[in-house]
This record gives sequence, structure tokens and C-alpha cells, in this order.
Amino acid sequence: MGPGESSPRWRGVHHLALITPDMDATVRFWCGALGARLVATLATEAFRHYFFEFAPGSTVAFFEYRGMQLDFFAKPAGVPAPQASQFDHLSLALPDEDALHALRSRLKEAGCEVTDVVDHGIMRSIYFTDPAGIALEASWWVTDATGRPTDYGDSRLFADPDPVPAVAELRARGEVDSIPATRLVDEITRDLYQVGP
Repeated sequence: MGPGESSPRWRGVHHLALITPDMDATVRFWCGALGARLVATLATEAFRHYFFEFAPGSTVAFFEYRGMQLDFFAKPAGVPAPQASQFDHLSLALPDEDALHALRSRLKEAGCEVTDVVDHGIMRSIYFTDPAGIALEASWWVTDATGRPTDYGDSRLFADPDPVPAVAELRARGEVDSIPATRLVDEITRDLYQVGP
């Protein structure tokens, strides 16, 4: 299947779920330093789950697990680490260069370490972390790859000189030849979202 008529009608990222050891510090950083709006809070006996809005329909959410000692580590964005799981970093979208510089100033004023602006060609970014050590990036598209037809021949956007076979399939037919099967992790099937009686 490819991005044709039978594809799901995606509207963006609903939320990215992360983990924090300190929800209070997380709320203070994401609302105070980043200016995100806290839009929902859920809780069970096992966890808190808070949602921060970045655009209509687009949120970043955090779990704080109750009564569980977690082994946290900080990992810089884009740098391999032996402890790394499936998550590397989260990039938040900004509309332009001025907004990127304004956020950088806001973070510095709040006492947060932040990089200079990094030019990636198609986007420019700054890098910083939240209080839990989660690697964050804020970016704006210099050449916006979204919201327009895909052009696999555009070397500004498709710059890998030796792409994986699936990219060749997309270029040739507009869809991939096969989709790998997946399996649920045993504990994920438990319903931890029972809110209320």
C-alpha cells in the first residue's frame, strides 16, 4: 500500500507519549519555558498522563508512573547511545526563522541551555532538553516537504544517495511491495486506561 486513496486520512501527529519522573517540573517547563498549553490531564492509580498542545490536534503527552522507580538517562539528539530505545528526540514545528530565534531567547532567559541555530539545508533547528533529559529540537522548514505532492526526484528533500529498497519501490510504483508483520508486547494489551469506577 502507498499514499493513495485507500490510505488513512492522517491529520498530523495526535500526541507523542513520553515519560517524566517529575510531572510538576514537566508542567513548569513545557508551559513556562516553551509556552505550550496544558489541555488535558488523566490519572489512574498507576499513572498521571498530561497533554500539552502545540497546534490544533497536535499534542505532546507525558506519563508519570506512580510507585515505580525508573532508570532515567539523558541522550543528546542524533547521537547514538547504548541505552537508547526507540525514541531519539522530539522536534517541535515553528513557522519561521524569527520564531526560532525568539524561542532560543526565551529558553536562554529561562536559564535553559540551548544550541545556536543549526542549518540542515531544508530546515533550521535549535536543540535543548527538558527537565527529564528528553532531547528536544525546534525546527522550521526552509523548504517545506509537507502539504504538497511527493517528488522523489527532488534531491533537496531526498538526499540519501543509497536509500533503502522501500524508497526505490515508492519511486517506481508509488507503494511498497510488502509490509512487515508486527506483534504486540505482552503487557501492552492490558487495559491501563480504566478511569473511574
